Amino acid sequence: MSQISAVIITYNEELNIARCIESLQGIADEILVIDSFSTDTTEEICRKYGVRFLQRKWDNYSAQKNYGNEQATYDYILSMDADEALSGELRNSLIAAKSNLDSAAFSMNRLTFYCGRPIRHCGWYPDRKVRLWNRNVARWEGDVHERLIYLSPVPRQHLRGDILHYSFRSYFQHVEKINKYSEIAANIAFQKNKSSNIFKLVLKPAFKFWHVYLLKGGFLDGYAGYLISKMYAYDAFLRISKLRLMKSGYNRE
Repeated sequence: MSQISAVIITYNEELNIARCIESLQGIADEILVIDSFSTDTTEEICRKYGVRFLQRKWDNYSAQKNYGNEQATYDYILSMDADEALSGELRNSLIAAKSNLDSAAFSMNRLTFYCGRPIRHCGWYPDRKVRLWNRNVARWEGDVHERLIYLSPVPRQHLRGDILHYSFRSYFQHVEKINKYSEIAANIAFQKNKSSNIFKLVLKPAFKFWHVYLLKGGFLDGYAGYLISKMYAYDAFLRISKLRLMKSGYNRE
């Protein structure tokens, strides 16, 4: 049977990390946590579960994950975020796959929960991700929305079951995340000298809302779908607004 290293990156994940680690027990032959010097009880929780716990100064998502992959004991990497967990069906699929890892990469669906409710529309599901692969065939690239880049074409296999993504505990947490990631995105756009104008500021948020709410079926998720659609519009508004402020030299502090 092949062996797997699960790699998780963390920063102040005391509310999530135990659930993630517990879902990996019996699946991963090694659980490796790469922490960015958390100030909460993340380290204490991880050490209670006996995982390998390493700390590294934060660069970006890809750098943290690639570092973890390099430190892993085994070639097959199962990449997880701290706010994720394996469903029972996916655990069974992984157990079966471990008996014969004949593909270089394995994809799986991700089901995101919003304020406790699973979201199956809004473009959020099935959200297929490659999360199990041989580290010799791919590495992470990208600062914000990191993605796997393959060194050459590789065979892939899709596994049944879901990664359960507990991304948004509350509406207010969603607002905080959007503010954080819009700042990162605006800085990247500024460095690339991307354009920003009043037409984008007015039209793009409206387009984002209707795209998610109507075309992506957000209305089928009820009030949660409406909120998510509005938040997509808010995210677009913040990204463009912050970029315009940066280009104008306005000090936002």
